[in-house]
Amino acid sequence: MLAYLPFQMVSSTPKPALDSARACEPKGEKGRQRVAAIMEAGVDVFAEKGYDAATMTEIAARSGTAIGSLYRFFPSKEALADALLLRYALHVKNGLDEIAQQVPDMTLDGVADALVDFMLVLHSQRRFAGALADARGGSADQRVRFRDAIRGGVADILRQAVPGLSPAKAKVMAIVLLPMLKGVIGIANEEPAMRPMLLAEVRELVRSYFASASPRKK
Repeated sequence: MLAYLPFQMVSSTPKPALDSARACEPKGEKGRQRVAAIMEAGVDVFAEKGYDAATMTEIAARSGTAIGSLYRFFPSKEALADALLLRYALHVKNGLDEIAQQVPDMTLDGVADALVDFMLVLHSQRRFAGALADARGGSADQRVRFRDAIRGGVADILRQAVPGLSPAKAKVMAIVLLPMLKGVIGIANEEPAMRPMLLAEVRELVRSYFASASPRKK
């Protein structure tokens, strides 16, 4: 997955690295709208200029925020970048949790398609978050912890979708399945005329893998 993400905020054990971002949470709807505008401007500026060249002054201007107000919510460029990475990490976690909650009402093909669709939604965000994460740096331990969290989320979905699947088998399947799902990302680089066929092939591959592990009827 990503080179680094603030996994400590996805797990149940908070770390001090993002304390500054947490301490500046907005109060009231107006404050939340202001923070949302700042974060969207941050995405635009970081994407256009890169993390190192981006400035808080430009982010403030893009968001229509006084520089003093920006620093009140995000005391540094690092805090803003970490908040954006946190938002992405939580989006991934919440998306997998949402699919897991819907599994009882879905067919195996439906679960497989939901995971493929989720990866499609993540595509543009993942590229941005990956570049920002690389610029921010991070330890190998953080990378492993985030990877394991994603595998765990997919394994939970598999265990709900496939009756009788053992935890060990679900973990193995999740490890095999994630590279299949990441194949969706490469499709964006192919010729436009080929993309629908390639996406259909990925869907069929994931559906077949699900079906091979369970007698559950589609």
